[in-house]
Amino acid sequence: MRNAAHCSLNALARSPVPAGEKAFATIGEVPLNRLLKYLNVFVAVVFLAVLGMIYWFGWRVLPKTTGEIAAPIGRNSRITRDNLGVPHIQAQSLQDLYFLQGYVTAQDRLWQMEMLRRYAGGELAGILGPDLVNSDRDMRRLRMRRLAEENTRTLDANIRPLFAAYARGVNHFIESHGNALPVEFTILRFDPRPWSVTDCVLLGLHMFRELTSTWRNDLQKYVMLRNGDRKLVNELFPVGAGEELPGSNAWAISGKLTASGKPILANDTHLEYGIPTSWYMIHLSAPGMNVAGVSLPGLPAVIIGHNQRIAWGLTNLQSDVQDLYLEKFNPRNGQYLFRGEAKQARAEREVIPVRGREPVEQVTWVTQHGPLWTAQDNQVFFIRWVAAEPGAFAFPFFELNAARDWGSFRDALRGFAGPAQNFVYVDVDGNIGYQVAGRLPLRRSYSGDEPVDGSSGEFEWEGFIPFEELPSALNPASGMVVTANQDPFPRDYPYRVNGNFAPGYRAGQIRALLRSKRGWKPEDMLAVQKDVYSPLHHFLARQVVAAYDARGAKDGRIDGAVSVLRAWNGQMEKDQGAALLASLLYNHLRRALAERAAPGKGAVYESRMAGPVLERLLRTRPKYWFADFNSLLLRAFLEALEEGTRLQGRDPAKWNYGAAQELVIRHPVGNAIPYLNRYFNLGPVPMSGSVASVKQVTRRIGPAMRFVADASDWEKSLLNIATGESGQVLSPHYKDQWEAHYVGRGLAMPFAKIRGDVLNVTPLHP
Repeated sequence: MRNAAHCSLNALARSPVPAGEKAFATIGEVPLNRLLKYLNVFVAVVFLAVLGMIYWFGWRVLPKTTGEIAAPIGRNSRITRDNLGVPHIQAQSLQDLYFLQGYVTAQDRLWQMEMLRRYAGGELAGILGPDLVNSDRDMRRLRMRRLAEENTRTLDANIRPLFAAYARGVNHFIESHGNALPVEFTILRFDPRPWSVTDCVLLGLHMFRELTSTWRNDLQKYVMLRNGDRKLVNELFPVGAGEELPGSNAWAISGKLTASGKPILANDTHLEYGIPTSWYMIHLSAPGMNVAGVSLPGLPAVIIGHNQRIAWGLTNLQSDVQDLYLEKFNPRNGQYLFRGEAKQARAEREVIPVRGREPVEQVTWVTQHGPLWTAQDNQVFFIRWVAAEPGAFAFPFFELNAARDWGSFRDALRGFAGPAQNFVYVDVDGNIGYQVAGRLPLRRSYSGDEPVDGSSGEFEWEGFIPFEELPSALNPASGMVVTANQDPFPRDYPYRVNGNFAPGYRAGQIRALLRSKRGWKPEDMLAVQKDVYSPLHHFLARQVVAAYDARGAKDGRIDGAVSVLRAWNGQMEKDQGAALLASLLYNHLRRALAERAAPGKGAVYESRMAGPVLERLLRTRPKYWFADFNSLLLRAFLEALEEGTRLQGRDPAKWNYGAAQELVIRHPVGNAIPYLNRYFNLGPVPMSGSVASVKQVTRRIGPAMRFVADASDWEKSLLNIATGESGQVLSPHYKDQWEAHYVGRGLAMPFAKIRGDVLNVTPLHP
């Protein structure tokens, strides 16, 4: 509109002036030419002001990547940024190395680090307002910062200096860029406080919390048992079941299956989407250390990657390391019973700052089993959690980064407490391996799959399963190791184990694909990582078709929809109407199972094992569940069809699965800025994949990274994170990896041949 007005005024200025009148036109008493001059000056001033703001708040704060800086390190070092903005750090000591890792991570991800430590420590409401009070209460009930402080005091003396070096690097960036911090700090008008070793430990515990939440499943089962049939509810929650949480894939294949004759390792972690993403790419080199891969912002070392001798990947074991205890508890005085004796709970009082409001008080009662965590039906539940046990924070990744063979790899993992993980291994000598690591509670008399009586003393942990008895394998005869969060414990395992283990759908599909040929190359692994076939949804579609055919009568209302499922190949592709129909069918069948087991209470059945449970019931068709399973299938199918019709019209052949699970990744601050939020956010984009496909995707989770390591030549390895290396919106590396991630294209992972911008770092002398 401004440009249109400008053009109109210019046209008026060029029109002829009638004879005998003044030689210039006027508007009121102001000559038009002068008005145009003022307007042009105003537009120019506004334009320059906008450019100035963009420069000052967005461009000026981007990392310095070339030239030279001085820092409090011991000897000259170098940071090379490649074409993706990944820092390759060359230092002369481990202290300098981790100092510089902290520095470069803060350059790119300081705002993310600040948000993570505030989230984990229960301090978000102080900067984001009252909507975050409940989140802060949760973190404080779990005692996250208190646990971090306790673990910091007992931190191993060999690794404390390395955490301290990382924290000093973060702080050097904050101190040297106090007036050039990421724009989010300016928008919210606060400065970050100094980073500490406790903050590093806190973020380690934050990942522990993110990846262990079996209490939800225990509570879900408890609610259904209160209102339902115990036999049926127990069948819905077999030991090993869990809620639908993010999962990951990792596998290793031996040289007999590869083109090079050397092993290949692949890993894609599925986490909650965010911008920036969870992982930060890094290459660390110092005497005795040369390792590359991905790290977690706020923590030193490489978590997944390779060095000169070995490569490793990991998936979450998702073991049950939490128990809910029903205590005989008096909230008035904090007393509770244990084995017939009255005990006193400890009251921990805290004040939660709230931006724009008065602070709120938080009181957490803590018994010998842990803090009061939640309530249901006038019952209070206290939670025991491995992360709250003494010495629960152990960080094996410094040793792991320097490991050179299977023995030193396993030695690094012996003291690892959690979150318990499946580690997959390859080395340049041709070995492949698998190791479970983490503390798993010893439960002698119970499985831990539902809340237990805290007063009896009969449901206590008796230590942890010894490391040497955790599942492990070296060079299996099959030539492959595959983990996709499935239960790795054999049926005759001597200890009781439980967890949010995933069904075998993903692991089975990965094995089938890997067995389908030989001569695998690194780039071929991406086709497996992005596979979207769902055995579960394909099975359900065939069951509906069979039930419809068995009825022997056509129905014009649904015949076309049945034909769509009949022709479907089970691929959960974004443009497939059948994929959407099968997904809705699965949801309605789960609701039917919940209603049958616990009728009339609106029970929710979100167990990871819902698929296998449903499949078993449809294969065996026990009469005590449903008298007529075909009727169940067709009723759920009709409900799914009606829901899909409301969403996308009457013709399922024209439905679009990707539109129904469109992904939008919203920046937590930038999303609130009108007109500019599209630059901060990512999407909307339609997504392929499902909860049961190798590419595990929902509207909340998906592959956060894809990593392929080639032990024949590390230069052939591939690495791609979901969004980009930088958290700064004007950086060219804010979203530059998204396109490759979306289509499943691998990006080169340079290791020995490093090219890019060079920043020399010299010692800062007083």
